[in-house]
Amino acid sequence: MSCTSRKIDHLRRQIPGFACEPGCHDCCGPVTASSEEMSRLPVKSDAEHDAALAEWNCVHLGPQGCEVYEQRPLICRLFGTTPSLPCPRGRGPEVPTEANVEQQVHELIASTRQVLV
Repeated sequence: MSCTSRKIDHLRRQIPGFACEPGCHDCCGPVTASSEEMSRLPVKSDAEHDAALAEWNCVHLGPQGCEVYEQRPLICRLFGTTPSLPCPRGRGPEVPTEANVEQQVHELIASTRQVLV
């Protein structure tokens, strides 16, 4: 397992989960992820990517919501858990992500090659 992979797994464990509003996908859209995170996701065709982008959606957003929820990128996990990335519907965990964890996620994003999901 690579150092980046271990770091991603460590950060994932530090970001609290919370129950989203059923049927809401307000925070789902095109995002970037590291190559390591992308390797954990199903490969989508160029046509699927183009269709999702045309609707300003994530290619992994399906009729029932996120199709890769357990493997979703760190940036997706942060949405709704920090004051800088609030849930548009006011949801969130009882205890938000610690500021130092959010900073580490942003540093990892800045230090790795990012590709459009």
